[in-house]
Amino acid sequence: MNRDSRLSGVLHVLLHMAEHQTPMTSEQLARAMQTNPVVIRRILGGLRDAGFVHSEKGHGGGWTIARDLSAITMRDVYDAIGRPGLMAMGNRSEAPGCLVEQAVNAALDPAFRDAEGLLLDRFAGVTLAQLSADFHARMAERSHLAQEHSHG
Repeated sequence: MNRDSRLSGVLHVLLHMAEHQTPMTSEQLARAMQTNPVVIRRILGGLRDAGFVHSEKGHGGGWTIARDLSAITMRDVYDAIGRPGLMAMGNRSEAPGCLVEQAVNAALDPAFRDAEGLLLDRFAGVTLAQLSADFHARMAERSHLAQEHSHG
């Protein structure tokens, strides 16, 4: 089953950008994400159109985050990248002539809608600032553990 990992990838890119005090080039971000700079430019172009990132051309240019991390939710990013499908499951046919399939769809549709609604609500409740704080807590814990091992 193919999974759409665009949201995960974009959040990853944004958090890398948040750690830099200076603009990051598409090439730098592509190295961090192990992808092609064209992919980065395509992804960030949609976020630029939504006002979440800014780009500067020329020497010293690159991509920067245009808003405070606490003002951007995962839902905002999801919407900005075109709302990729959340569910790998779906109906066999959207407008079936078969009455059995109509009954199956009638049972599945509300469940799919409920699941998508729950995911989108969760996305709306998590800001990039929260993700960044989690990252920093993990870094501090790793550093703490490394110090314990070196003194043991």
